[in-house]
Amino acid sequence: MSTARIPPFPSRLPHVGTTIFTVMSALAAEWQAVNLGQGFPDFDCDPALVDHVAAAMREGWNQYPPMAGLPALREAVSTKIESLYGRRYDPATEITVTAGATQAILTAVLCCVGPGDEVIVLEPCYDSYAPNIELAGGTVVRVALTPRTFRPDFAAIAAALSPRTRAIIVNTPHNPSATVWSRAELQQLAALLVSTDVLVIADEVYEHMVYDGVTHVSASSIPELAARSFVVSSFGKTFHVTGWKVGTVAAPMPLTAEFRKVHQFNVFTVNTPMQLGLARYLADPKPYLGLSAFYQRKRDLFLDGLSRTRLKPLHTAGTYFQCVDYRGISDQKEADFCQWLTREIGVAAIPLSAFYEGGFEQGIVRLCFAKKDETLQRGLDRLARL
Repeated sequence: MSTARIPPFPSRLPHVGTTIFTVMSALAAEWQAVNLGQGFPDFDCDPALVDHVAAAMREGWNQYPPMAGLPALREAVSTKIESLYGRRYDPATEITVTAGATQAILTAVLCCVGPGDEVIVLEPCYDSYAPNIELAGGTVVRVALTPRTFRPDFAAIAAALSPRTRAIIVNTPHNPSATVWSRAELQQLAALLVSTDVLVIADEVYEHMVYDGVTHVSASSIPELAARSFVVSSFGKTFHVTGWKVGTVAAPMPLTAEFRKVHQFNVFTVNTPMQLGLARYLADPKPYLGLSAFYQRKRDLFLDGLSRTRLKPLHTAGTYFQCVDYRGISDQKEADFCQWLTREIGVAAIPLSAFYEGGFEQGIVRLCFAKKDETLQRGLDRLARL
């Protein structure tokens, strides 16, 4: 064994440890629980998509693509956004292909946030937001969404704005609460920001998962927001290929120019055959246009099964997550209840408190229904013991 001294150095993220997702997945494996905690499908994507990627590999599309992404994919994304949301982004100067949405968000933060800048995040929120801001040297300003309804509190957002505010991160459809912002709410945000220079990072990775006739309202569809927004999307979420890590960012040319300055040095570009496969697959809009119906059936199946339990579902308007109130069963803290649920009932969930700095207890946990029907039924049969 070497006795050489390892030099110490200050941590860039001294408060970051093992995430709750890693902890709960390990616990689920240990107790052979049905893992409804982590948010990814346990079923395969469309074989036609795999065939497109395999064909691209066989055709020799195996070297570096352009830094910003294959032109064919950027054109397909631009066409999709225009058809759905009414705004045309120039594929050459306003669409960038990224190594997933998490890299897209980090790059958006790094390109515009520096020491002394503040970025507003709306809690509960995806766990990468705050570390991204800290890595850029910025200050995280946390504003709570309205407890239990998770609607935006515009008075609180307005109070958080300052001359140092550089950006706000907005996520709709929202992980973890499964709420969806209305057009009126996004217009209210636009009105709030109109006299400022605040940028918007719009995390819209669940854009094709909205239910009961609700329409996803993209920041790109509201001119006052589109002019200041990095709009982030994810092929992984849309096409059941989270492990491929391919996403996109649409933004006006001046924002995109700054985004690409950082993008070229943190990933440079994204794997070529998957880009071409996705471009060809996007020629048919039916897979993403049918995604809401696909997941609404799973949501409804899951809700029907939950009716056999004492868990109280909150309304799921979008995403593939279902939050439930367990206060009729236990007065344990959320993390403790999730551990108990995993060990004693055999189902893994995620505490909502994990999406808040320092935790915030509401007696709510998050479950994921992006699973095979048989996986959901197995989990529901166990939850019926509640």
